[in-house]
Amino acid sequence: MAVALRYLWPLLLCSPCVLIQIPEEYEGHHVMEPPIITEESPRRVVVFPTDDVSLKCEASGKPEVQFRWTRDGVLFKPREELGMTVNQVPHSGSFSITGNSSNFAQSFQGTYRCFASNKLGTAMSHEIQLMAEGTPKWPKETVKPVEVEEGESVILPCHPPPSAEPLRIYWMNSKILHIKQDERVTMGQNGNLYFANVLTSDNHSDYICHAHFPGTRTIIQKEPIDLRVKATNSMMDRKPRLLFPTNSSSHLVALQGQPLVLECIAEGFPTPTIKWLRPGGPMPADRVTYQNHNKTLQLLNVGEEDDGEYRCLAENSLGSDRHAYYITVEAAPYWLHKPQSHLYGPGETARLDCQVQGRPQPEVTWRINGIPVEELGKDQKYRIHHGALVLSNLQPSDTMVTQCEARNRHGLLLANAYIYVVELPAKILTPDNETYMAVQGSTAYLLCKAFGAPVPSVQWLDREGKTVLQDERFFPYTNGTLGIRDLQANDTGHYFCQAANDQSNMTIVANLQVKDATRILQGPRSAIEKRGSRVAFTCQASFDPSLQHSTTWRRDALDLQELGDSDKYFIEDGRLVIHSLDYSDQGNYSCVATTKLDVVESRAELLVVGSPGPVPQLELSDRHLLKQSQVRLSWSPADDHNAPIEKYDIEFEDKEMAPEKWYSLGKVPGNQTSTTLKLSPYVHYTFRVTAINKYGPGEPSPASETVVTPEAAPEKNPVDVKGEGNETNNMVITWKPLRWMDWNAPQVQYRVQWRPQKMQGAWQEQIVSDPFLVVSNTSTFVPYEIKVQAVNSQGKGPEPQITIGYTGEDYPQASPLLEPVKALNSSTVLVRWQSVDPAQVKGHLRGYNVTYWWEGSQRKHSKRHVHKGHVVVPANATSAILGGLRPYSFYRVEVQAFNGRGLGPASGVTFDTPEGVPGHPEALHLECQSDTSLLLHWQPPLSHNGVLTGYVLSYQPLNDGSKEQLSFDLPDPELRTHNLTNLSPRLRYRFQLQATTREGPGEAIVREGGTMALSGTPDFGNISAMAGENYSVVSWVPKEGQCNFGFQIWFKALGDEKLVTRLPPQYVSYNQSSYTQWDLQPDTDYEIQLLKEQVLLHQMAVKTNGTGRVRLPPAGFATEGWFIGFVSAIVVLLLVLLILCFIKRSKGGKYSVKDKEDTQVDSEARPMKDETFGEYSDNEEKAFGSSQPSLNGDIKPLGSDDSLADYGGSVDVQFNEDGSFIGQYSGKKEKEVAGGNDSSGAASPVNPAGTLE
Repeated sequence: MAVALRYLWPLLLCSPCVLIQIPEEYEGHHVMEPPIITEESPRRVVVFPTDDVSLKCEASGKPEVQFRWTRDGVLFKPREELGMTVNQVPHSGSFSITGNSSNFAQSFQGTYRCFASNKLGTAMSHEIQLMAEGTPKWPKETVKPVEVEEGESVILPCHPPPSAEPLRIYWMNSKILHIKQDERVTMGQNGNLYFANVLTSDNHSDYICHAHFPGTRTIIQKEPIDLRVKATNSMMDRKPRLLFPTNSSSHLVALQGQPLVLECIAEGFPTPTIKWLRPGGPMPADRVTYQNHNKTLQLLNVGEEDDGEYRCLAENSLGSDRHAYYITVEAAPYWLHKPQSHLYGPGETARLDCQVQGRPQPEVTWRINGIPVEELGKDQKYRIHHGALVLSNLQPSDTMVTQCEARNRHGLLLANAYIYVVELPAKILTPDNETYMAVQGSTAYLLCKAFGAPVPSVQWLDREGKTVLQDERFFPYTNGTLGIRDLQANDTGHYFCQAANDQSNMTIVANLQVKDATRILQGPRSAIEKRGSRVAFTCQASFDPSLQHSTTWRRDALDLQELGDSDKYFIEDGRLVIHSLDYSDQGNYSCVATTKLDVVESRAELLVVGSPGPVPQLELSDRHLLKQSQVRLSWSPADDHNAPIEKYDIEFEDKEMAPEKWYSLGKVPGNQTSTTLKLSPYVHYTFRVTAINKYGPGEPSPASETVVTPEAAPEKNPVDVKGEGNETNNMVITWKPLRWMDWNAPQVQYRVQWRPQKMQGAWQEQIVSDPFLVVSNTSTFVPYEIKVQAVNSQGKGPEPQITIGYTGEDYPQASPLLEPVKALNSSTVLVRWQSVDPAQVKGHLRGYNVTYWWEGSQRKHSKRHVHKGHVVVPANATSAILGGLRPYSFYRVEVQAFNGRGLGPASGVTFDTPEGVPGHPEALHLECQSDTSLLLHWQPPLSHNGVLTGYVLSYQPLNDGSKEQLSFDLPDPELRTHNLTNLSPRLRYRFQLQATTREGPGEAIVREGGTMALSGTPDFGNISAMAGENYSVVSWVPKEGQCNFGFQIWFKALGDEKLVTRLPPQYVSYNQSSYTQWDLQPDTDYEIQLLKEQVLLHQMAVKTNGTGRVRLPPAGFATEGWFIGFVSAIVVLLLVLLILCFIKRSKGGKYSVKDKEDTQVDSEARPMKDETFGEYSDNEEKAFGSSQPSLNGDIKPLGSDDSLADYGGSVDVQFNEDGSFIGQYSGKKEKEVAGGNDSSGAASPVNPAGTLE
């Protein structure tokens, strides 16, 4: 059976020297075995009353081992002692002591040693020290009260009974509550309770020391101590003094590998603090811990490098005290080279090495069969050389068990090792014809475990009997194993192992098969991915085809189980996909390709990046700087999540003034972890810090503790100070109030001062809390100097700047002087005027309002509801361009100056617009007449823009390569059809129709089409018919490119014509795509014929639904055509009358206006829409039924009134850099029409938005 070498080779490298027994596989030779101690009691056995005592000593060997004991070096026979029981099982010399209830074991205390012997020698156990303890009792004593003055130090003693096992000490009161310990009150390692200074709260009569003995499982307590503290009004401060240790220095020995505990307890007032120093170098931070409020230093796993001085320092504000510990590190004996048991053949030399180390250096002694060599007679067989026991020319009689013992004051080491001299024939214990498999490039190990005495020699041969060691890739081991490194395919074959000694020889064959090595062709690549994304790793490997293989994925050397987290990991076909990446997913991912012979791994590192983690901790320091409104903030660095932190954002919150709202104090570089903050007076600062990297900000840190800065006078004054009147005789002074963080005190007020401009008289002033002040009884539009200063309980702010304000405005008193209106084209005019005298404005001239409206058409004098347009221009403009006007119309224009109060009087003039070109005809249809003629139908344009003079018809063929266009005039404006003849039956044409006025032709309407011949036979594609009970619907899909034509549909009933009313053919247009025939009989078959000029175009059949035919009554006058026409005429007349009544009633109301114009307006004239008026009835009026659009599209409608004053609001006018208006009107009327506006809308031209009522 093949052996996978990678599992076995570490076991093959063992030397025969470690074999202490004859292998079990060595059959056919019954040999003896020297005694070997297999189990023994620990070096120290402590027993307590009621405990069972057992001393163990078990050993193996052939022939059976005999046991004997010594106590304190004297032969001890357990069988002969009363109360002792010896185990009667084979290979055991253990004994036990029973009945220890009366502490019987104390009489057997001592040092024991066990000896196990047979014919080949004697093995010896280590020394076993038996200790017996009685029940612990506190010695009787009289505990006197301890009296001490407040502030002094005191020590409450414990002094528990001694024990061989470690104790646990507790201080409690009579209610079994632990005495609270802190920097002032501490229990020392000796169990005493130390008070650095006492307080009156320490006055208690029940301080009780409890000692817990784990061995006896008992707890005993000392008599209560009464601590009496005398109160005093003059507690004296004093510098520290060490209560333990009491001297200035001490020397201690620490054992290597064991912990070292140092303690310093001090008294003083204020309570001292303890620091530990090591003058000779730094403390080993990974092994040092500080306990008991820094009073205890524990150093783990002491080594030689820990030698030296350790210093404790007790400090308070009055001084310090210190103690120096000088530590010497020593060590119990430990092995450098332990003697090993071995089998030898006759004539060989044995050497047993026993090398030990310790501090101080241990003393080494040798024993043979348990007897010190000094007590044996001198024999040339052995000698001790450099601590080693050497025996020459061994014979079977020299078989023995030796003991090496090393001892110093810290402990003792013992090792048993036998020398076994035997004569055994050579035998190979490895099975013959074993097959080994390994992969190319690896190392193969062929086993050949041989045994015999003397030790047989082993050699490896090839098929030809030659040694294989000529190849440097082949190397032998002392245990007979053959190693072959850098395996090649031609190493496959048979190898022979031969073992021989002076008694026999033996040969086996080993078969080696070299397989292809597993290789990873494409392994995963390291990646850096953002948190929340996904990553994919790919792995492709090649294997030897004769081996079973597998591919697995690992993360940080642990297998990934897909089923363990199916939402996280997806593994398929050598691909690993990790979804929803988090920072915990980063690590080393490896693809592992495995066979039973080799394992290949390819590793990639995944880094997950993202915004930083939260800053873990904040600390405030330098609090003394709060008086200067400063503090130092420090923080621990945040986890950068693999992207360097670029900066830290420092924010603060004031839970008193603005809870849960954070303000930024600034940012610091990412490599900085502290900063001194400049703060504002009287703010309750709570800080937090947020780390920021290139992926954004992380989570903020926990909030810091709150600090409050002291009050101070204001450092700022209000800004945006304004003075404006909302009445003609007042001035409202407003300003932007200070933010609460600029108050510098719990409250802030404002000192307002004012006086007329250019008058050096005294200032009038008033202190207010609200951010406005109304100055009454002033003249109209007078300038004032204004100052606003912040004041609080700590004083005034800096000297404020002077701002110029004005009292209230009145309406303008003069109107602009209009100049003649100049027409720029048929739809645009230029309106100009002269500026208004500034003295007549009675305020700040904000601009001019230009209102215009259409009064009628020059062609048709019917006047409809007035639609007014508005344009607002800035104060420095004296003209406006009105665009989008109706050509050939009468208009009225009015211009008004306005200020913050409202509009002044208007000046107006009437003008007319010249005639323009008309719009495009509304419709153009082509109807086939024959193969060479077409009939054109059209509708006149909606916008005449003058007097129509006729039409221009143009057409040209599309597909004959000719660009010639035929055109002719149709001078009749009332013409609606025209028949074109002599057209080519095979050409397609483009037709263009334009209406004309005296200004020329207007926009054209274009259609394309051809004659009947071009369309070919009429195509009724997808024609179908469906029927109901008394109707049928015929539908078809008109063919693309087919010209329109008329035809007849005829429903003919099949069967008894006497029972069915004969239906006449109906005329249908091809483009209508469906026709519905009514008045059919139920359950009747009909033939449907499509006819054109008596030519059958299509024929189909249909059957109506129902249960049977109904005989129709004779036709009456109600079915006659003349009667139906008469009734239809009456209905139409009634509808016309109703419409006229409705129009009459609603005249003068609000009408919707169709907006069908898209015109441009000059940048200085922004018309404002008013969509509250009705439509115009004629086509021309409909084309111009909307107001002109605003260039910026955000001016809301004003309405149709002549004056803006009726809107009940004011105007807040703003202009772009080019002078164009960007404001809008709003007011009561607009709110009523629009359904209300919110407070954020712009103000109206009458009253300012900020009016105080």
